[in-house]
Amino acid sequence: MTGLVVVDYGMGNLHSVLSVLRYLGVEPLLSSDPETVAGADALLLPGVGSFRKAMERLNQTGLADALKEAITVRQRKILGICLGQQLMAEYGEEDGGQAGLGFIPGAVTRLPPVPGLKVPHVGFNTVRFDSGSRLADGLGEAVDVYFVHSYRLGVEERPGMAALCNYGGDFVAAYEHENVFATQFHPEKSQTNGLRLLSNFLAA
Repeated sequence: MTGLVVVDYGMGNLHSVLSVLRYLGVEPLLSSDPETVAGADALLLPGVGSFRKAMERLNQTGLADALKEAITVRQRKILGICLGQQLMAEYGEEDGGQAGLGFIPGAVTRLPPVPGLKVPHVGFNTVRFDSGSRLADGLGEAVDVYFVHSYRLGVEERPGMAALCNYGGDFVAAYEHENVFATQFHPEKSQTNGLRLLSNFLAA
């Protein structure tokens, strides 16, 4: 087994993520090797860009199957960040639609047009965490974090909605259920709050 593996499929904000993890005293392994990903103790799935293109790369490289092996069979924990959260849903509509990894029930759709609100959604916003959230331990219920996205996981009846954000309507800002954790925001860019959240994931 390998400790914490950051999955490299060519579409992640890897430098910032790796820098923050090292600041927290963790030396992650950056890998695009399916065998390494499947055998990891814990995984971090970052991402910036198109849902469809990202899933095509994950499928073509064997990383999608490796992630499913690690998460659903071996029950290793994973944190998805931004596009990484979206990829863990069942479906994403971006660029014509594509099935996702299926770790989180529901579909990822474009943020709705609302007068006065720009898309993409960029900047700090307050998210409302569930009082039992493991990711938000020690942070309280209202937490300011940093977003950059045009698509979101809608609020549906599902276990695991750990935090909501309102931007032209509520969407899932963080998810946690059993060994699956995810944030639509970027903890690596969310200053002290993000550092605490990443520490909580590592300790979960």
